[in-house]
Amino acid sequence: MTIENLIKHANTHTGKLAINVHKFGGSSLANSECIERVIDIICRHCQINDIVVVSANGGVTDQLFNLCQLAKDEVDYTEALNNLHFQLKGLIAELLNEQNSSYLTKQLSDDFLQLSDWLANDYKQQRNNILAFGEVWSARLLSAVLNERICPSHALDSRDFIQIASEQEPQVNYDYSRDQFNQLKQTHQLTIATGYIARDVNGQSCTLGRNGSDYSATIMAALTGAANVTLWTDVDGIYSADPRVVPAARKLHRLPNGVARELGRLGNPVLHVNTLKPLEEHATHLHVASSFDSEISGTEIGKFGFLAKQELSVTYSNDVLLVSSEHLSALSKPEAFTRFSPICFDEKQALMVIKQEQQKAVSQWFASKVGDVTFKPVAIIAVVGHKVAERGDVKARFKRALENTRTLDVVSSTSEHSIISVLPDSCSPELTNVVHHEMTKDAKHIGVVVAGLGNIGERFLSLLPNQIKRQSVLENVHLVGLLSSKKALINTDGISPKQALLQFEKQAKDYDETLLLTWLKNHPYDELIVVDITPSETFSLLYREFFQQGIHVIGANKWAASSSTEYYNGLTALAEQNGSVWLGNTTVGAGLPINFAINDLRRSGDEVKAISGIFSGTLSWLFEQYDGSVPFSELLTNALSQGLTEPDPREDLSGRDVQRKLLILARLAGFTLSLEDIECQSLVPEQLVSLSTQDFLKQSHLLDELFENQLLQAKSEGKCLRYIAKFEINEDGYQANVGLAFLDTDDAFARLNPCDNIFKIESQWYQDNPLIIRGPGAGRDVTAGGIHSDLVAICEQLSTKQHQVKIKGLNE
Repeated sequence: MTIENLIKHANTHTGKLAINVHKFGGSSLANSECIERVIDIICRHCQINDIVVVSANGGVTDQLFNLCQLAKDEVDYTEALNNLHFQLKGLIAELLNEQNSSYLTKQLSDDFLQLSDWLANDYKQQRNNILAFGEVWSARLLSAVLNERICPSHALDSRDFIQIASEQEPQVNYDYSRDQFNQLKQTHQLTIATGYIARDVNGQSCTLGRNGSDYSATIMAALTGAANVTLWTDVDGIYSADPRVVPAARKLHRLPNGVARELGRLGNPVLHVNTLKPLEEHATHLHVASSFDSEISGTEIGKFGFLAKQELSVTYSNDVLLVSSEHLSALSKPEAFTRFSPICFDEKQALMVIKQEQQKAVSQWFASKVGDVTFKPVAIIAVVGHKVAERGDVKARFKRALENTRTLDVVSSTSEHSIISVLPDSCSPELTNVVHHEMTKDAKHIGVVVAGLGNIGERFLSLLPNQIKRQSVLENVHLVGLLSSKKALINTDGISPKQALLQFEKQAKDYDETLLLTWLKNHPYDELIVVDITPSETFSLLYREFFQQGIHVIGANKWAASSSTEYYNGLTALAEQNGSVWLGNTTVGAGLPINFAINDLRRSGDEVKAISGIFSGTLSWLFEQYDGSVPFSELLTNALSQGLTEPDPREDLSGRDVQRKLLILARLAGFTLSLEDIECQSLVPEQLVSLSTQDFLKQSHLLDELFENQLLQAKSEGKCLRYIAKFEINEDGYQANVGLAFLDTDDAFARLNPCDNIFKIESQWYQDNPLIIRGPGAGRDVTAGGIHSDLVAICEQLSTKQHQVKIKGLNE
């Protein structure tokens, strides 16, 4: 939905839309290309009554700091001032038409006259006003571009409505601030507010510290009761460790509020300690996403269930001090928290760990109250997760990870959501990687959605609990979705496999493709696997959407794998492009490892020359049983009653199923062909093709003479009757066909158990003595087992898969 549509919605409906806050950091607004991306994000993600909070354009605040420093040092700043002015004028000219550019450039020139005067005469008193220019310019420019191209908008200087106690104590006066904002906000216009800046109770300009725009965004959410805050930045989420240091770091798709606050307290480079404070009394969810790749799902912070609470992350800091004093006991634990918010505080050992920037305040307090204090540079490394301080297993693993590392005798925290070890030396990248590996090596969570809840789907689910216990690679597999043709049960905290069908019966709701794809696109798992046990061609058409989202597919469904050459090649290319794994062992041969064998031969360097066999369990049973003693139609009715055929037996007799299976195997062997390239002999007489299923069964006796004649001819040659599929390379390229064949009675294809499939592979390595795979080609147990084989295989592949971390600058 575009902004224009939302304007119409807002003007013609009385219902109030939920407010969302979108904050864009400096790197997201660094140049005209970045701002164009921001405009696109606003068009696709914003509503007209949303709030957009902006930082200064990338690098501008640093330049303003530098100008203040040059003025302080009495160094000529003329060139630096002119360069900044030139840079900003160029940005305006790139983004606006001539008329609007002229207007905004005039405002900018007036600001630079004021800036020049302050730097020359009053830079100390006006320092915060000087620094505030960056956000004012950024908001003004973005609002002008939106007004020119997209929708009505207005820029607000947050100093005109956000009031805090002081710069040192930035608590917000929410009642006053909310009242002021409501007076300034314009209806049916998108609000562009400055981040980073506010005023204190005396009316003086204040800054909210580095990365203060994030704090501004959550303040805005608290003022407006916003449903969501999105921090659009240069990273695509919060990771289990700093991905610049730990390449194996995993994105944490969902973080409980308490865990996020603890990460911020310990110095996470994306989450800051003040950012989450305004949301503590609200149900607002915080999102971290990348403006450089807005289609990638980021991290959501809020109230979640079991799975999110199992996530662990590792963080460290080399910028901390160990405070020691024999008088430290005079500082009670509550008082320590109130005054200094220490990282660690151990009353028994008279030790406290603080951030380096707190040294002056701590030193002054001790000097005025109790006496001497010493400071020693140290480092910390911490494991953070929901109530990890209460989890003995996490503590044990953490200590084991540090057993070869010199540590101080402090492994504690002031929070239930972290366990901290204090190190006498800097925390090295090597140690961080070791600890991260030990703490998170089994933590990749894989969601599984099962589509198709018939006999095989039920059996797959019944096997799942024991499979998870037996196979360590499935330890973090979670059943999260069940789909029938019309109803769906999706539970992000997992569905018990043992109770799955009962839960589905009670809780499943109607769904359509749009709802399904919306959920799958925003799934909160490291990986997602869709297990397609449907016979539906319509559902197979969703594979393209799945692969575009990097979702993996286990397909017992033959439609996609036997689709047109162009479509099939497009699917395989799309899967490869997006890192999706597509397995379909059970499309041919139920649980028999025929797909695996062909893939393994090709991967090993062999070349398949021919594939042949009996691929239909139904036709295998019919021709193993058919000896002429009973009419073929009677045998067919018997097979139908046992559930050995499709509900309409013509699906089996037509040969189309066998034709599709041969196509799938030939493609796996590396050949490019379509269904039309395979000759198919149908066993359904023309006069029975167009009848209803009921009428066909009534007239199935018309099959008897046809099959009796074929059987008599085969016997006259001392042979037996079988339905064979065959693909082979010849001088003209290849030949492929499925149909009736007369075989010698000692042929490998002639001596099968009823319902068996048999596959013969001839290759460069298997010429004189072909590779033969034989066994049951149908049945709920073997088919469900084959799907589980694919699940294990896919999870083994995913266990070593590394996602590219999206960080501006790191990936360029």
